[in-house]
Order: sequence, then structure tokens, then C-alpha cells
Amino acid sequence: LRDIYHGRDILRAEIIPDDLIFQNSVFRPEMNGQDVPHDVYVHIAGIDIVRVDAHDFIVLEDNARTPSGVSYMLENREIMMRLFPDLFARHRVAPVERYPDELLSTLRSVAPLSASAEPTVALMTPGIYNSAYYEHSFLADKLGIELVEGRDLVIKNDEVFMRTTEGLKRVDVIYRRVDDDFLDPLSFRPDSALGVPGLMSAYAAGNVTLANAVGTGIADDKAIYSYMPEIVKFYLAEEPILKNVPTWRCREPQDLSYVLDHLGELVVKEVHGSGGYGMLIGPAATKATIEAFRDKLKREPEGFIAQPTLALSTCPTCVASGLAPRHVDLRPFVLTGRERTTIVPGGLTRVALKDGSLVVNSSQGGGTKDTWVLDE
Repeated sequence: LRDIYHGRDILRAEIIPDDLIFQNSVFRPEMNGQDVPHDVYVHIAGIDIVRVDAHDFIVLEDNARTPSGVSYMLENREIMMRLFPDLFARHRVAPVERYPDELLSTLRSVAPLSASAEPTVALMTPGIYNSAYYEHSFLADKLGIELVEGRDLVIKNDEVFMRTTEGLKRVDVIYRRVDDDFLDPLSFRPDSALGVPGLMSAYAAGNVTLANAVGTGIADDKAIYSYMPEIVKFYLAEEPILKNVPTWRCREPQDLSYVLDHLGELVVKEVHGSGGYGMLIGPAATKATIEAFRDKLKREPEGFIAQPTLALSTCPTCVASGLAPRHVDLRPFVLTGRERTTIVPGGLTRVALKDGSLVVNSSQGGGTKDTWVLDE
């Protein structure tokens, strides 16, 4: 991300096509040449991983903007410890309860240099009508920080303050759960009532840290994902430990031709899609749905990628008829601060509750499970 918004060595080396960056709707030209505090762009990442056989774990997609679901990870563990205390007594299960402390420590570590010794952190939410509002309020409570909306913040002399009953209080770090487009009506969408006028000016002046940084969407674009092995090799001169799912880029004529000929066998995803929306799962789709998708692909090939239908691993799941196998994936959470990166010893296991379904997203009827990492 730093390279894309600064030197662009990877573009000059022709590892990634220029147009895939500059014509991308999530690329933020406002971030060109903009330094971010301590050079950390992705403070909180959620990396979706699937297992496709007895040994191989592969990365399904990256979430570098505002990965969600950590509240379910914490709640699942709390419920499991209440229901099955004997199981926890018999096994050395690594704790996930320290996540809020780790997150707060990470956020404070990336505060601007102008911040006080005890930086003030706030969680910025779009408000009660957002589908993830429960998580926003849950995390703010667990972290012991203020939950704020755009209207609670004000910019003065390129510094951010929040309104309190005792007057204005400076905010050094904003864990924002508001999309780029709505952050600042002076820089992005002028019709946004969710953001803070002048926030980007304070950000550019280096007086506030936004987590995650503005413009990180370019790193979890599904077309960019297909280049991730090459990206890893370019910057680290080594092979990725975790493999990608084989991916056809519909923007490329040869790949598009293959995808159109094999639609009934493939999973097709929108490049900027999320929540399981805008997907085609070929083997489970009707002929009418496949043909409708064929038309979409012909009209906007650059908006889609395609992947083989994976035989995701399953996990025993309690359903109406008893225990039955259901497909799962795993989202570990990765925290990156000024000096270190930590991985939560657990994560969010998402489960497709519908029989035979491969879509684990909660918005599509999926559920979640507690995930154990055993201490040796």
C-alpha cells in the first residue's frame, strides 16, 4: 500500500497493470504521497482461510478495510466456557479474551507523534442503523473507549476533538468503521452525513491516526488478490507460504472466454463484492441465473473474477435433525502496531448452516463457531 501511494516500484516493474490501480474505484488519489503514522496502513486484518484437503490451507480472500466478526469470536468463547467448563479444564485452550487489550495497545502504539503519553482512542461508527452496530458498541465497551459518530467530532486547527460533557477532548486515534467514501464530505462524498468535515486535513497534517488507513481497499480488491503471490515475491523475494485459490481474471480476454465456457462449474465473484452478495456458484445455480450472469460478464468483465468450486472442509454442526457436516472457513485476525504484529490465537470460524451450501456469510444465513488453538 505504501508503494502504491508513493514510489510505485511494483507498477514500474509491471507486476500489476497500471489500470487495475488507477481506474479502480477504491483507489484514493487523495492518498498519493501522503505519509501515514509509523507507515502502518492495515492495523486490523481479517484473512479468510479455507482447508481443501487433509493438509492444505489456502487464502480465500483478504479483508484490509474494516474486517468484522471479532465480537462473535469473543462471544462464542464466553458462551462455550459457560456451557462446557469441563472441556476447557481438560485442554489447554489458548485464550482469545486478551484481544481487546491487544487491540487497544496496537491502536495506541500508532498514535501520532504529537499525541500525549496516554493517547485517546475512539471508535467511529455510522450509527445504530448499520448492520454491524452491535459489534461497534460491543468493541468500544470492551476496549473502554468512546463510541462516536461523525456528529460527535469536530476539527479545530487540523486537530480532531470529540464533544464531551466536560468540553472538547482531543482524539489521537480513530478506529473507524465508516467507509472511505463517507469519512469527510469535504474530500469524498459531499452528501455524507456520517463523516467529519475536515477530517482528511487533520489526517494529512499527521495529527490523527485512522485505523485502517484511507485507501486500503486497493489491497483487498479481489482482482488484486489474484496477483498476491507475485506481490509477495516482488517485495520479499520468497514464495508465499499460503497459496491462493486459482483465479481467472475476467478482464483478460483469454480468462473470460474460459469462464464463459465453464460457468456451470465455477464460482464467480464481484471484484468489490462482500457479504456473499453478487456471487454465482455455478453448480448450485439455475440455468436462468447462469445466463443472467453470462450477460453481466459480457457487459462488465473487469468487475468479476472466477474460481473453481472448492470442496471446503466440514465441521460437525448441530441442526434440527441432529449433528450434520457443514462447510466452514476461518478468519484469523491480525493486529499490526508500530513495532510488532500479533495474531489472535483463535479467530472466527464461519459455518454455512444450509445443507450443501458453500456460502458462510452471516448475511446469507451462515453462523459462527468457537475456534480453539491448543497450547502445547
